[in-house]
Amino acid sequence: MIRIKLDVVMAQRKISLNRLSELVGITPANLSILKNEKGKAVRFSTLDALCKALDCQPGDLMEYREADNEGGL
Repeated sequence: MIRIKLDVVMAQRKISLNRLSELVGITPANLSILKNEKGKAVRFSTLDALCKALDCQPGDLMEYREADNEGGL
């Protein structure tokens, strides 16, 4: 399963959800859904904007982990 590490990167960069929302052009509510791993997909344009705003690589924001037995693949 793919895990989103947006909260970790935001903490490292000391940037708030509202400020990141302004930089990326995504509502705080939608950014929160992504940050809390409630979303089902992420657009490449969103990923591109996040990487630009946070000065990071896509791999800094996501990681692959083996699925556990609770609802995994």
